[in-house]
Amino acid sequence: MHVRKPTIGLAAVLTVTFSLMGGQAVAAPSATAPSEVADSAVAARVVTYDASGSAEFKSAVDRGAAIWNESVDAVELRPVATGQRANIRVLADNGWPRALPTTLGNGTVYIGRQAVTQGYNTIRISAHELGHILGLPDRKPGPCSSLMSGSTAGIACTNPYPDTVEKAEVEDNFSSALARTGGAVRSGVMIVD
Repeated sequence: MHVRKPTIGLAAVLTVTFSLMGGQAVAAPSATAPSEVADSAVAARVVTYDASGSAEFKSAVDRGAAIWNESVDAVELRPVATGQRANIRVLADNGWPRALPTTLGNGTVYIGRQAVTQGYNTIRISAHELGHILGLPDRKPGPCSSLMSGSTAGIACTNPYPDTVEKAEVEDNFSSALARTGGAVRSGVMIVD
């Protein structure tokens, strides 16, 4: 499980914010040792999701998001707060599972009942489709150890965890997102699994 470490960046942001507001700012002492500062990642980008339309798959969606949170540091998936707009909408329908990414960390996921009826694992489907929103393509055909192999791993495959390559790609997508525009996903392209 990945644990996010606080960094001295918050103190710097507060110092600048208070100085711009005309207030007096005092830098807080760092709880992070100098050797840890070099290893600390920039704070995770928070991406919210709305699973209210995912019907009977809500717990699978929440688990899929939790798996990504356990697996990577650069992005954190959180349920959207009431009254707020989510980055990701998750809907249940009778079709095949699919994702419609718009930009990195944004889009719509459909948890299709057709695949569930055929015996595919709902948590794997959820984590796989969220993987598309996080910038990952399908990797078909592929083994069960690859989350993004999707349905080609067969109905016996229940592995909902990204492999090392998939984790590294998501980390890279989000850590370098500030240096890019448009994100790593193909905008407006429906990815049907």
